[in-house]
Amino acid sequence: MSAVSISSVKSNLSAVKAVAVTHHRPPPSFRCPSSLASLSSTTTTSLHCNDVSSISRSKLLPPSRLHPIKSSPSPTPSLAADSSANQLAKFKEAAEKGNLVPLYRCVFSDHLTPILAYRCLVKEDDRDAPSFLFESVEPGLQASNIGRYSVVGAQPTIEIVAKGNVVTVMDHGAGRRTVEEVDDPMVVPQKIMEEWEPQRIDELPEAFCGGWVGYFSYDTVRYVEKKKLPFSNAPEDDRSLPDVHLGLYDDVIVFDHVEKKAYVIHWVRIDKDRSVEDNYSDGMYQLESLVSRIQDQKPPKMPTGFIKLRTEQFGPKLEKSTMTSEAYKEAVLEAKEHFLAGDIFQIVLSQRFERRTFADPFEIYRALRIVNPSPYMAYLQARGCILVASSPEILLRSKNRKITNRPLAGTVRRGKTPKEDLMLEKELLSDEKQCAEHIMLVDLGRNDVGKVSKPGSVEVEKLMNIERYSHVMHISSTVKGELLDDLTSWDALRAALPVGTVSGAPKVKAMELIDKLEVTRRGPYSGGFGGISFNGDMDIALSLRTMVFPTNTRYDTLYSYKHPQRRREWIAHIQAGAGVVADSNPEDEQRECENKAAALARAIDLAESSFLETPEVTRPRPRINNVLE
Repeated sequence: MSAVSISSVKSNLSAVKAVAVTHHRPPPSFRCPSSLASLSSTTTTSLHCNDVSSISRSKLLPPSRLHPIKSSPSPTPSLAADSSANQLAKFKEAAEKGNLVPLYRCVFSDHLTPILAYRCLVKEDDRDAPSFLFESVEPGLQASNIGRYSVVGAQPTIEIVAKGNVVTVMDHGAGRRTVEEVDDPMVVPQKIMEEWEPQRIDELPEAFCGGWVGYFSYDTVRYVEKKKLPFSNAPEDDRSLPDVHLGLYDDVIVFDHVEKKAYVIHWVRIDKDRSVEDNYSDGMYQLESLVSRIQDQKPPKMPTGFIKLRTEQFGPKLEKSTMTSEAYKEAVLEAKEHFLAGDIFQIVLSQRFERRTFADPFEIYRALRIVNPSPYMAYLQARGCILVASSPEILLRSKNRKITNRPLAGTVRRGKTPKEDLMLEKELLSDEKQCAEHIMLVDLGRNDVGKVSKPGSVEVEKLMNIERYSHVMHISSTVKGELLDDLTSWDALRAALPVGTVSGAPKVKAMELIDKLEVTRRGPYSGGFGGISFNGDMDIALSLRTMVFPTNTRYDTLYSYKHPQRRREWIAHIQAGAGVVADSNPEDEQRECENKAAALARAIDLAESSFLETPEVTRPRPRINNVLE
């Protein structure tokens, strides 16, 4: 697939000549080129300033629909007309081959961050608006490295909310809502995708550039295992959160941290009942509107935050909201009886803690980026809750029909020195219990991938590798396969949810026991969150190290008036589990759950100390000048 570049130029002759030869790099005199995804053979890199491109000022986009953006001198009229005609021809060619065509602009990102871009799109008091911010930190030998891409999205055009077998579809563009009962709600977005013929182009980055974003709860397994794991056997549903929430995002912003630029992307849905000119004009208007929202307005003010290297406990300690310590230990002992009976070999038993705080979930996400950077960091506003996540693990990745499962099990802290780090690595790899658990989960991963892969294509690409993160290191393996011709990435997701690292082995039998031993539904915890691209590629993270903030105000919610702005009290739900095997000690498993939850709660501590506490300011002593009288 290919693209054509749309350039905004000055009316000097040298710039005009440069535009005419698209195979040459634009000269520095170019103030503000922008880009249109189309079907030319030219590959260009485009940068954007605050000026509106020439195509935006052309007769294709009526002046009444433009935002008041500062404009540069108009180019030569004949050049604008010729360029517009050529671009329309390319756009028409793309529209004939598909019904989804991306328009994009490439802008400098040295004045813009993902955090700031998100706050430009979603205001601080609009916490119920579906939206997302995805970031990444990759593990390194000595230290973690920032991932190449961050993605921001807001205002989905379509939403899908599933609760049990009841699915609500909200088409915000058409102003239409439908409610239906289905056996498998994941069929609904899949059917909508079948109508798409996206025209993906090479100039867009190798990242999520638009499509479905949301979460799948642990209970989505009940759509697949209807007989063994029916909703009627599930524990108490005390929060009534959606089992599936997805938003369709036509507008996204992708940050490329390597090349220091950002792609502002809008996908045009081709309306065959309208002219190509109208489709193109509307698409450019939407694109310019999106650009103006992140560039051509006064940046929103956000609390600066003063980072303390050592945080104290400002809020109340973690409280158990589901099980007492004694109840959890009894559940571990009951599970061990099933090991002796030969029913299961491993089970992951979890419990949910809660923490009350006046820190805002977005502030907590900002703190979590410092406390626990991970490959899958997310701030996700969904219906009924906000997810603040820092997950290290893939649930499922499907790209070009190649699927990846990456079990992550076996953990030890990082060493204070490189020498201690290597010593701890050797101890971890020689720990028979942790290695046995990991191999068991690799087998489960091979089984999940094998269900939907071509015979002979499943392989363990990496086995028992060590991945280092900021505070811990994990044993990691990678299982890959090639998707069967008659299946899609949605089928692979059904086979994977939930993975063995959060359920047990055998998986279904372990989940049957989880229904009996855990007292409340898990909800988003141990499910997955991420994105499904328009072309069907899927990148879903496992919902571990994830805080869930219900957005419904409770009857006992407090408010604080000590700060310049009124603050409401939030309740963070932090769920953590421990892998139980035949020789597990209930005390150790209880302590493991507490430690995992406390590690995540450190982000709340940091947010409270950074954004709620007023920093102590030492006034300088007045300077006394010695004046001779």
